[in-house]
Amino acid sequence: MQSLNILSGVAGFLVACVFGQELFLLHFHSADHVGIEGHYHWLLQLIVFISLMAALAATCFPTSFPAALVLSNSVVFQGCWFMNMGLMLWLPQFISAGCAVRLAEGTDDDMLGAVICGSREAELRARALANLQFSWILAGILIFTGCISLKLAAKYRPRDFPADYEQLQSKGPDVHIPTNSFQQAGP
Repeated sequence: MQSLNILSGVAGFLVACVFGQELFLLHFHSADHVGIEGHYHWLLQLIVFISLMAALAATCFPTSFPAALVLSNSVVFQGCWFMNMGLMLWLPQFISAGCAVRLAEGTDDDMLGAVICGSREAELRARALANLQFSWILAGILIFTGCISLKLAAKYRPRDFPADYEQLQSKGPDVHIPTNSFQQAGP
């Protein structure tokens, strides 16, 4: 049993290292992303940081259900956000109004597929849209998790817990103590 605990700790540590490396790579990869693309990458770094913290918590507290729940939800959130980024940054029909994909024409200064906005207002609108998408995806994941949790909680019953409530039994005679305005009256 001890070797299983050690392996669980090692696996948790490796998972935390993977999220740490992902955060490191995203941080330095995103250094050249500016504007709306940089904002999407910054939000992704936020999700990966939450995954890293949840992985560390799940490693330190392997029986903690909340840590495992946050970790699994953050991994799902990462996947959803990656898909959202792919749609919003690479498909022209989904790019925010006033912004466009700038295609590189062989120069070293241009980045292939960078999204640029024509005005400050267009960039602010695109950032606001990214923030709304972030919130919508998070809300959707949390609502789904809540619904699944409620469904499972309705089916769960502790093994040694009877279906009906039992009346507590006292060893002495039942004495009725009337109360009046938070003052006790004697028997």
